[in-house]
Amino acid sequence: MTTADASAVIPDDTLATRQLARGDVSASHNLLEAFAAAIATHGTLYDWAAMQPQPRALRGRAPVFVATVPESDETVVVRHAWHGGLFAPVTGDRFRRPTRAPLEFAHSSALRSVGIPTTTVLGFARYDAGLGTCRVDVVSRFVPHAFDLGMIAAALVPQITLTAALEATLHLLRRLALAGIVHPDLNVKNVLITADASISSPGTLVAMVIDVDVVQWVSGALPRSIMQRNVARLVRSFRKWRTQFGCDVTDQTLATFSRAAMNSVGSSRTT
Repeated sequence: MTTADASAVIPDDTLATRQLARGDVSASHNLLEAFAAAIATHGTLYDWAAMQPQPRALRGRAPVFVATVPESDETVVVRHAWHGGLFAPVTGDRFRRPTRAPLEFAHSSALRSVGIPTTTVLGFARYDAGLGTCRVDVVSRFVPHAFDLGMIAAALVPQITLTAALEATLHLLRRLALAGIVHPDLNVKNVLITADASISSPGTLVAMVIDVDVVQWVSGALPRSIMQRNVARLVRSFRKWRTQFGCDVTDQTLATFSRAAMNSVGSSRTT
């Protein structure tokens, strides 16, 4: 069992790149000029987006801002990249080039090409931070009516039941397993549930996976093995979320979910 070279699964989608006074910005051709102008005016894409009226609060490790690109109908989400883990207080928001932003763009494109629902990464900007490091903003297409599993589990989204959200998540996990894709950081904040009409049929919920720079294509693995790794990671996240926020996700619910996930792929290489 080996992890596939990303170049073997990534389509030939390309970004245009513009050099800045202290960094660079990469985006789809129709958005590059607007992003460069926003940086020239506001300093960073993140600061530009923060100045725009926000439809609703979005949060990751830090606030995430929504903005409409000037002279277009493209609504985007701008996220500033931060390190996680043990050394996060030391490394903060500085990354060594090329950073993981190009990989996030490529993986987003590759996942969508094989039918895995995920957000569309439209570009990124890197700003020189000295000593060979840079800070990074990542831009993706805004998905309306999307809420992460953590919010739903905490009963903050009354229009979506946890049962319905878990059913949609099972479909996502099955797609990942059959495609041989492991998400090492699959957690309740990295699964979005949406009823957006542009993605799903009316009344149908769809689960989308995000933060895909870390996903891995594992060659030669049975779908059941992939499923086991992904579902175990997500269940651990649910338990941690329950401890932190006291949400009503029982062990029985998680056990039923795990069994259904494993049963959905059986034991054969294909289904």
